[in-house]
Amino acid sequence: MSTGHVEITDVRKSFGTTEVLKGVSLTVPPGGVAVILGPSGSGKSTLLRTINHLEKVDSGNITIDGELVGYQLRGNKLHELREKDILKQRTHIGMVFQNFNLFPHLTALENVAEAPVVAQGRSKEEARARALELLDRVGLKDRADAYPRQLSGGQQQRVAIARALALNPKILLFDEPTSALDPELVNEVLDVIRELATSGTTLIIVTHEMGFARDVADTVVFMDQGQIVEQGSPQEVFTSPREPRTRSFFSKVIEPAFNI
Repeated sequence: MSTGHVEITDVRKSFGTTEVLKGVSLTVPPGGVAVILGPSGSGKSTLLRTINHLEKVDSGNITIDGELVGYQLRGNKLHELREKDILKQRTHIGMVFQNFNLFPHLTALENVAEAPVVAQGRSKEEARARALELLDRVGLKDRADAYPRQLSGGQQQRVAIARALALNPKILLFDEPTSALDPELVNEVLDVIRELATSGTTLIIVTHEMGFARDVADTVVFMDQGQIVEQGSPQEVFTSPREPRTRSFFSKVIEPAFNI
């Protein structure tokens, strides 16, 4: 049975008096690739962080395969799960951050093998064998014994992707995975994500890379001021956006070849 069905329903989130998410609803089917675009401050990364409960929601809910994320329903009220239960849920939700977040004292192999041992109780031998497979998949098997400081930014981000895959997650979240990279290193990371987009794992990607979004997305989501302004297929959203705000944004960030 396919897994990785994500349902976000009327999610709201404020920081102090600033409402960052204003009733966001989004469905991503199993194996779907949703790319979230929008200006800085539009709520994209906050939305992503609510999906694995790194940010608590103020109202609304998020489910993965019908199971509430971060909460359980008692009667008609939501109650936050205990931390250990939240951590267990997160093993099904891989996340790749902007700044890699690798453990500096561990090799690439150890970074990838760590979580399956700690979070899932796998044997070290099994975890290391799987880690080598994943490093090979992202083109870094020959750097298995290198420490993060010995790797380029693009290589570190590819290790981070391998690490996220090590727990066999139902979904993978990418929070602007290339924004901290030098321009010449961006494509090596995007190529790995392109390959993942054909693998059947559900992907939700926040990015500023427009050409990449057009290439890999099933659904393009444009956010502004804490709301989804427009969503649809890449063809619909990039070629004939319906909303003036979407057209205005793309006119500033997309080359004329996109025919906006």
